[in-house]
Amino acid sequence: MSNKDRNIANKITVKPFLKWAGGKRQLLEKFGEIYPEELKNSGIDNYYEPFVGGGAVFFDIIQKYNIKKAFLFDINVELILIYKVIREDVDGVIDYLSQYEQIYLPLDSNDRKEFYYDIRETFNRDRFDINYKKYSNNWIPRAAQAIFLNKTCYNGLFRFNNGGGFNTPSGIYKNPKICDKANLKGASELLQIAEIKCATFKTVGENITKRSFVYFDPPYRPISKTSNFTSYSRYSFTDKDQRELATLYRKLDKNGCKLMLSNSDPQNTNSKDTFFEEIYQGYTIKKIPARRAINSKATGRGAINEIIVTNY
Repeated sequence: MSNKDRNIANKITVKPFLKWAGGKRQLLEKFGEIYPEELKNSGIDNYYEPFVGGGAVFFDIIQKYNIKKAFLFDINVELILIYKVIREDVDGVIDYLSQYEQIYLPLDSNDRKEFYYDIRETFNRDRFDINYKKYSNNWIPRAAQAIFLNKTCYNGLFRFNNGGGFNTPSGIYKNPKICDKANLKGASELLQIAEIKCATFKTVGENITKRSFVYFDPPYRPISKTSNFTSYSRYSFTDKDQRELATLYRKLDKNGCKLMLSNSDPQNTNSKDTFFEEIYQGYTIKKIPARRAINSKATGRGAINEIIVTNY
C-alpha cells in the first residue's frame, strides 16, 4: 500500500494515540527537511525505530513516503503490548475506552480522581497476571486501561517505578479525549505493515539491509539535575548506553543504512560539554529548537536546543 493509498483509506491524518514525554510531533515539519533524500525519492524500503515511544515519526513517515515494511521496537513491555493490541484488536480497545469516557466525563473532580486511581490500582495489580510474551484476550482491557491512564494522568506522563508499576498521579482536564475512534482505527491500519517487538536497541542491528532508514530517539541525556527524566520504563539509560548506541550507529553506517538520531543538547546548560560531538565525531550534527512540554516546573518548559545526528 502506497502512502497515497494509506491516506485515502484513512481519510484523516493519523497522529500518535499516546501522549509521550519528548514526543516529536512539534518537530515533524523540521524533520521533513532533514529526512534523507532516498526516503523522499522511494529509495528506502524499510523503516526502523528502536525506541518507538509515542510513534510520531513512524506515523509521519508511513503516511508520506512509500515504505514497504516498518520495524518498531521498545524496551517498555507495556508500550509494546499497547501497539500490538491496537494493530490486532482495535475495536475491542475502542469499546473499553468508550465505556471509560462515558463514565469519567460526567464526574466531578473528586469522583474523577477516585475513578482514575481505581483504574490505576487495577492496572498495577493485574500486571502480575499478564504473560507479556504471548498475545491473549486479557491484553485488550490492559491496553485500554493504559491509554485511559495516559489521557487522564498528570501532564500525560507515562511513567513507571522500579517495580514496573505505573505511578503517575491523576491530572486535571476539562474534557479529555479518551476515545478517539477514528484516530485509533487509522493507527491500526497503518500498523499492519509493522513488526512490533519488545527489545533493547542492542538487538535490532541484525539483518538491516542497505535500503533502510533507522531513526533513533533514545531516552535523552539529562541536561540538568532537574530534567533527569528517563523512566518511560523501569530501566535507566546511562552514558554507557549512549556510547553503546553510538557504536551501533557506526556499525549500521558501515552497512550503508541511512541514520538519524535525536538527543538533548548538553550545551544548553554547559557550553563545554562535548559528549555528543565526541561519540558522533565525523557525522553531521544539527541543532534545532524544541519546547519541552513535560517538566516538573512550568518555567522549565521553554524552548531549548536538541541535536539531530545524521550520516548523510
